[in-house]
Amino acid sequence: MDKKCIGSRIRYAREKRGFSRDLFAESVGISSKFLYEIEAGRKGFSAEVLLNLARALSVSCDFIMFGKRDLSNTERVYSIIEQFNGGEIEKLAVVMMVGGENIY
Repeated sequence: MDKKCIGSRIRYAREKRGFSRDLFAESVGISSKFLYEIEAGRKGFSAEVLLNLARALSVSCDFIMFGKRDLSNTERVYSIIEQFNGGEIEKLAVVMMVGGENIY
């Protein structure tokens, strides 16, 4: 496995979702410096960090590690939602209300 390719996929997914490095690192439970080292391909990471990265980015661990392009269900939903305009997203949020709690 090429650490630079893995780091590039993480950075790409993070930036695509609009996360700053600092806020994303905090949400994953790692330091911003460590995230920088991962994205630069200089450091590896544990299985726990891999899982936290994948969850925070809404991608599969396979995508991070191998670049597997099979979309997870979450990625499919995100790719569809990205095509909506603001008004349509508000309507979708209402539809996604479950048991009085907004799951969007």
